[in-house]
Amino acid sequence: MDVEVITAAAIYLYTVYKYHRSVYRHKIIKKKWRKRRLWMQTIHQNRTRQFMDNLLNDLVSEPSGEFGNFVRMSSSDFEYILQKISPIIAKKDTHWREAIPPKIRLALTLRFLATGDSYRSLHYQFKISTALISRIIPEVCLALNQVLEDMIKIPTSPEEWLAKAKGFSFPHCLGAIDGRHITILSPACTGPEYFNYKGSFSIVLLALVDSDYCFLSADIGSQGGISDGSVLKQSNLWKKICDGTLNLPPSCPLPGSNTNMPYVFLGDGTLALSTHIMKPFPGHHQSGTPERMFNQQLSRSRAIIENTFGILSSVFRVFKSPITLDVDKTSTITHSCLLLHNFLRKSKTSRNIYTPPGSTDSYDRNGELIQVGMRVNHEENLLPLQSVPHRAPINAKQIRINFMNYIHQRSLCSGRAYR
Repeated sequence: MDVEVITAAAIYLYTVYKYHRSVYRHKIIKKKWRKRRLWMQTIHQNRTRQFMDNLLNDLVSEPSGEFGNFVRMSSSDFEYILQKISPIIAKKDTHWREAIPPKIRLALTLRFLATGDSYRSLHYQFKISTALISRIIPEVCLALNQVLEDMIKIPTSPEEWLAKAKGFSFPHCLGAIDGRHITILSPACTGPEYFNYKGSFSIVLLALVDSDYCFLSADIGSQGGISDGSVLKQSNLWKKICDGTLNLPPSCPLPGSNTNMPYVFLGDGTLALSTHIMKPFPGHHQSGTPERMFNQQLSRSRAIIENTFGILSSVFRVFKSPITLDVDKTSTITHSCLLLHNFLRKSKTSRNIYTPPGSTDSYDRNGELIQVGMRVNHEENLLPLQSVPHRAPINAKQIRINFMNYIHQRSLCSGRAYR
């Protein structure tokens, strides 16, 4: 009996051994014949530094301004940014291939921001794999945010705020404030936090601009699903207004008046009326009424921020369609676009490339609008905030009435008609 058991066990073990040996040999043969991945795709194999330099040099040499259209700035400003950013984004060559030079990394990123082209489209244009493009663009945007961080700078003293107030026709106005939903794809592992009133997913940009169409402050990344009325109250700007750290000029009488009036920011119906934020009177008002005059004066000055968003989305066409990146990367590239906007607006060589004549609103000698600048098409990716009712404090309502009476009296004295 023992001999039979031992024999059966031996036969079983031998059978198992033969089976596993055959499986192992099959895997070895299959592995030998498996098609290997290419280290570099065929269309990329002629990607040399000379090829990449020629790509940009040909654009620079074009007399018709092709380079400015390609990256939305002058060649001198491109070189200035490249000099600042190169130490941060440069990579070392390896024994197998050359690294993508900083010049191409920057040009690739600027082209993405300017066109919103897919990574696949940029892959054919620059001969860089989509996987590498997906790493280059966020890295370069982070570096841009680092070297251009001073481009968005909020005033820190009453004197600086008063200098900003000189550019607005609305009395005691320090800036215009508004927000936009930036549409994104549905973030992974989230609930309805980013689901907005338009039925899409978004993050919120809340911005403050001056009379020169430059951003003074920007809060980026609030969840699109939160109440639009809460966007301002959750922003850093509102916190600074409430705790007094903005160093706003003290209240003082308007010209020809004895009543102290605060300095204010101008908003629309989506924001809550407060001591330092003015918004239009709700509803329709007859021509010539004080409320109508106040609303027209406020809307004329506040139109600057509408124009600014229009310029931003017209030049940086990455905002023309939903951004197919995660929330953090979308916030990063949005911040980069705002910084580049201010940089180009302040540049002597790129200002007319970025905002050619006709980009901004223009008015005649009587303050009447004669040309409308760029505006955001509401079918695009930058969606306006939703207007929600707010209960304003009594003192804020009285401040608005005082501004209304002042504007009404001034218009009567000047003989100017408001339709």
